[in-house]
Amino acid sequence: MRAMQQEVRAGSAAQEFECPASAFAETVLSVKHYTDRLFKFRLSRPPSFRFRSGEFVMIGLPGEKPVWRAYSIASPSWDEELEFYSIKVPDGPLTSELQKIQVGDTVWFRKKPTGTLVLDALIPGKRLWMFSTGTGIAPFASVIRDPETYEKFEDVILLHTCRDAAELTYGQELVEATRGDELVGEEASKKLRLFSSTTRETTDVMGRQTDLMASGKLFEMLGVPPIDPATDRGMICGSMAMLKDTKAALEGYGLTEGANNRPAEFVVERAFVG
Repeated sequence: MRAMQQEVRAGSAAQEFECPASAFAETVLSVKHYTDRLFKFRLSRPPSFRFRSGEFVMIGLPGEKPVWRAYSIASPSWDEELEFYSIKVPDGPLTSELQKIQVGDTVWFRKKPTGTLVLDALIPGKRLWMFSTGTGIAPFASVIRDPETYEKFEDVILLHTCRDAAELTYGQELVEATRGDELVGEEASKKLRLFSSTTRETTDVMGRQTDLMASGKLFEMLGVPPIDPATDRGMICGSMAMLKDTKAALEGYGLTEGANNRPAEFVVERAFVG
């Protein structure tokens, strides 16, 4: 039965645990490890599951007392599969085991998606900025593959900053695939741009996004004017320090933070910082 799933990580003897009524039990379809800290995986999608691009769900592994953590859905709302992008934490309550999943294994996730990084939380504008660090790029992997993004904005800029160059690979592959996508590729090829930088390893572009904004280098390299509340909209996802600094930077340009029930010029996702 669908509600009964095998636990393949519960020690030497496999056990069966009943999936909570509030969750789905889905099959791992693919796994790709990028570095010793980062990997992505794709799950089967229940026919009844609906979400808005940019939202997240709570993920857990089968067990008597599963640990649940918030994960942005990296696939767009129209995708027949569900993609997730994860960090590996050696002693993490969930990721220490989640990083071991293989094709055919089972992952649970809560049925109710939520989140603030959705287009409905922004008022109309010309240019969309998506500020991300590390796995904070995940919700934007969903947003840039949604046709609505290109209907609402003339210019779509995805910023991704990591410590090392290898950690930028997911974003680079993502944008390349999006530009070649049958559904959004034509518009993405004209409107979508990726701005990558590192903070530790020496690369062509180094520095934190807020520093690059403050110096004007970011706008100079992209060939756009400084952020203006009349035309620019923003979404932010990353570490607590990054959220705080980027929020302050956007407010410095005159933008106001919005929410699902109060759309404005920028939104912040705080579900992943604790």
